[in-house]
Amino acid sequence: MNVIQQLEKEQQKEKVPALRAGDTVKVHAKVVEGTRERIQVFEGIVIRVTGGGLRQNFTVRRVTHGVGVERTFLVHSPRIDKIDVLRHGDVRQGRLYYLRGKVGKGARIRERRSALGAAPEDAEAPEGAGEETEE
Repeated sequence: MNVIQQLEKEQQKEKVPALRAGDTVKVHAKVVEGTRERIQVFEGIVIRVTGGGLRQNFTVRRVTHGVGVERTFLVHSPRIDKIDVLRHGDVRQGRLYYLRGKVGKGARIRERRSALGAAPEDAEAPEGAGEETEE
């Protein structure tokens, strides 16, 4: 491992949620106002995830008072306190730029019922496991 990779590994956060386009997230970002520092929450839909490793970033879109606001965050930035994934969206595309032209109910995204990589809930146990035999 060279020096650059080692420095990047040290600066990465340990716990980062798996983000995909279509997810509804709540980002707790640190904001500096004068001498004070406070946490500002930005909630919206992830419309893209780009990069990888330390340079991974994502763009969140929300509509407030009829005005669409998009903000891009670095996943491993020290300015981000935490990222909460509220729901996983069921989308087929990696970039959801088409949401910019949608309004109201047309901008909704279906919820993905099962998380990726999760075991199905109705999976049956293998034969013989848990069954008691009388001898």
